[in-house]
Amino acid sequence: MGCTRVLFVCIGNACRSQMAEAFANRHGSDVLVASSAGLHPCEMVAPATVRLMAEKNVDLSSCVPKGLDMTGLSFDLIINMSGWPMPNHPGLPVREWKVDDPVWFTDDRHRAVRDQIQALVQRLIIELRKNNDGRRPA
Repeated sequence: MGCTRVLFVCIGNACRSQMAEAFANRHGSDVLVASSAGLHPCEMVAPATVRLMAEKNVDLSSCVPKGLDMTGLSFDLIINMSGWPMPNHPGLPVREWKVDDPVWFTDDRHRAVRDQIQALVQRLIIELRKNNDGRRPA
């Protein structure tokens, strides 16, 4: 059984996609390998994201934003949380997750986005486990 290679994408790779990657790799490493990137990567992961992920015992302090060109694009599934159309990637399924960008949110609203992402990632992991083949979800 091979693991599904998942790329989480947001605008800056500073909040949403970093959180999704971390939750996916922590909780779903039996069925997926996650990476993240931004359409227009920022210079650093948002300090609030680092701080609020630490509340979940997830350390993002050494993470750095990456662009799509830094990923190699060797993936089975792309999860787009940017709210913008993905550049063309023929043959790769793209799912759209509607998740607000918390970069300027208060801590409470940022936490709500973090928890929403965690729930979405957990649903994806459950789906992949049910498929039990770990390859290319529909």
